[in-house]
Amino acid sequence: LDTHLVSLTAPASFAAEQYQGLRLTVERLARSRDMKVIAISSPAAGDGKTVTAINLAGALARGGDERGLLIDAHLRRPSVARQLAMTDAGTGLADALAKPGTALVDVVKSMPQFNLDVIPAGTLRSGISQILRSPRLDAFIQEARQRYAYIVLDTPPLLPVFDSALLAKSVDGVLMVVSANQTPRKLLGEALNMLD
Repeated sequence: LDTHLVSLTAPASFAAEQYQGLRLTVERLARSRDMKVIAISSPAAGDGKTVTAINLAGALARGGDERGLLIDAHLRRPSVARQLAMTDAGTGLADALAKPGTALVDVVKSMPQFNLDVIPAGTLRSGISQILRSPRLDAFIQEARQRYAYIVLDTPPLLPVFDSALLAKSVDGVLMVVSANQTPRKLLGEALNMLD
């Protein structure tokens, strides 16, 4: 596994404790606002959103008895399966949304050692906007809500493409990742304006 995935590889480390703090914040919000499905995005590429998504999903999964779910919803440049060293990623979110009759269990990959299930991005066969506007997305997320305590979606950066803005309509909240002392405030402001 990628060494940056401290919630999975070094759960007792100082870095992993930071994600445990984020987990506690998410759990507090979940109790007060019924927040179960969280999208992770950033204003631009390279801010660390995928590492944050995987580490948060790992921290949430370690924090309870119920399994957590991590979905790679970055269909243009998926990297969750690669970072988790999944050799059999195969079908995933794009396949489930494009093929009627594909159920959640058909695309879930289990990582029992981490109490975490993962849905890779899958194989894209049509336009991304068309897939993300499909009513199947809401039905798929709803099915996941019934099975998991927390669902974390790794989404694309907000500004280069509009995918995250489309996904934001199906989730309970968006966690915006910024790179300390690098992400310009103006860029962050523009990204936040794209969300409700």
